[in-house]
Amino acid sequence: MKRHLKQICLMALVCLEAVFLSCSGKKTETNQVTASSTKSNVLPEWALGGFVRPEGVNPIIQPRPESKFDCPMRKEPVGWEESDTFNPAATLKGDTICVLYRAEDNSAKGIGMRTSRIGWAESTDGITMIRRDKPVMYPAEDNAKEFEWPGGCEDPRVAMTEDGLYVMLYTAWNRDVPRLSVATSKDLLTWEKHGPAFAKAYNGRFKDMACKSGSIVTKLVDGKQTIAKVNGKYLMYWGEHMVAAATSDDLIHWEPVLDDQNELLGLIYPREKYFDSALTECGPPAVITEDGILLLYNGKNETNEKRDPRFNAGTYSAGQVLFDLQHPYQAIGRLDVPFFRPMADFEKSGQYVDGTVFIEGLVFFKGKWYLYYGCADSMVGVAVYDPQNKADGDILP
Repeated sequence: MKRHLKQICLMALVCLEAVFLSCSGKKTETNQVTASSTKSNVLPEWALGGFVRPEGVNPIIQPRPESKFDCPMRKEPVGWEESDTFNPAATLKGDTICVLYRAEDNSAKGIGMRTSRIGWAESTDGITMIRRDKPVMYPAEDNAKEFEWPGGCEDPRVAMTEDGLYVMLYTAWNRDVPRLSVATSKDLLTWEKHGPAFAKAYNGRFKDMACKSGSIVTKLVDGKQTIAKVNGKYLMYWGEHMVAAATSDDLIHWEPVLDDQNELLGLIYPREKYFDSALTECGPPAVITEDGILLLYNGKNETNEKRDPRFNAGTYSAGQVLFDLQHPYQAIGRLDVPFFRPMADFEKSGQYVDGTVFIEGLVFFKGKWYLYYGCADSMVGVAVYDPQNKADGDILP
């Protein structure tokens, strides 16, 4: 009897609580979870964004098995963009956006095990792409053979000088050591390879160092994004396990910046329990703004207890860090959450199943910023930021 009376009392309390919540306008616990499952992501004034994915257009570049190319390395026709098309650079050529993307053939299975070549796509509106049937850069019988065979040319970033010289920083991958390498072009079609960026620095000390992901500093001049000097030298940020820096007098030969111990100077590092807990990999060319030098980068979440539990383990999202213009190795601002993260289905399915938005191309075009990125290491997407209509970053979980 006592047990039944206790159950009746508990039921009465539950009913009274439900009536109280209904009358007071408060939501039930279930509704509270739903309402708080996503949070707004207001960006600071110094940040770019938010970037909005145009409705119904992505992905803008996908694999094409029908594209064939007579490969000088394999000595046979290959489906050079058969498996994956991703991680794009972007720049302007006249009034046209040119996207140079990484394309993989079907010569093997697994990330980094196929051969990569650089493909070309162009657009007059930033979205609709016209593609070439052949790659514009690839492993060949040339001066870069020892660095590029058999893995190829990966993950380009491209920036342009005021007099129209295009500079590409890319990863030369021989499946032994990845090397940040340099190529230049006047037309984006014919490229001169100059070899590893750090080959001659400090008597060759860093020639065989594993390195990748270089972001040259640029600025806007009359609405045109061009390579800029900082304190009298060209400057790039680079690296994936930390953000480092390097300077150059000619954009071809680069010298890594060292600390007081004569070791590589680390500017920012991965942070435990943050979205970038595993890697901080440099993204598209950095941009000088009125607030400093803005670097967009790719942050990878750890897969262990150091990860940010709000985001999928191993996922790549995008962050931003602001450096002081007069002291370009000093970070003065950094986002604690990603401004751009895998949201759409095509960003969370493909070769990289943990989800990836890997940013490498950033173009100022007709008053807006166009951000080109790799989707799950499989396709290319675009997102747009209109400075006249500032928006939030991607919503947070």
